[in-house]
Amino acid sequence: MTIRRTDSTNQDFRNLVKLLDSTLAEHNGDDHDFFNQFNTIDTIKNCIVVYVDNIPAACGAFKPFSEDAVEIKRMFTDPKFRKKGLGSAIVSELESWAKESGFKKAILETSSELDNAISVYEKSGFYRIPNYGQYIGVDQSVCYEKIL
Repeated sequence: MTIRRTDSTNQDFRNLVKLLDSTLAEHNGDDHDFFNQFNTIDTIKNCIVVYVDNIPAACGAFKPFSEDAVEIKRMFTDPKFRKKGLGSAIVSELESWAKESGFKKAILETSSELDNAISVYEKSGFYRIPNYGQYIGVDQSVCYEKIL
C-alpha cells in the first residue's frame, strides 16, 4: 500500500470519486441531488489516494470547515480492495495532515445505513455528534467528530 497526498486535480482521485458518486446515487436514490450539492471536488487542496500494487484503490479528502476544524469528505474504497484496512489508513493520514496544518478537530457526515463506514470512523476514535449545518434534520445522516 502506498499513500499519496495530492489535490482534487489528481486524475486517480477524480476517477475514484466518480465511482463513489455512482455508488452513492444508487444508495441515496431520490435524495442524491441533495447530498451531491455538498460534494463538489473542484477546489479541494487536501486529497489522498491509496494505491495497492500501483492501482488506485481508495481515496479521501478534507477541507477546512472552520478556523480550527476540517470536514472529512469523499471517502471511498473500490469494492475490490475492501476489508484491507485502507479506510482506516486514509482516516489516519487525513488526521495527521490536518493536525500538521494546524487544525484541532475533524468532523464528518455519513449515511446511517453505511455500517462499514461508521465502523471505520468509530474504530478511529470518532464519536457521534448532533447533525451539523445542512445535515440538521436529515434522518439518514449521522455526524461524527474527533479531537486531533
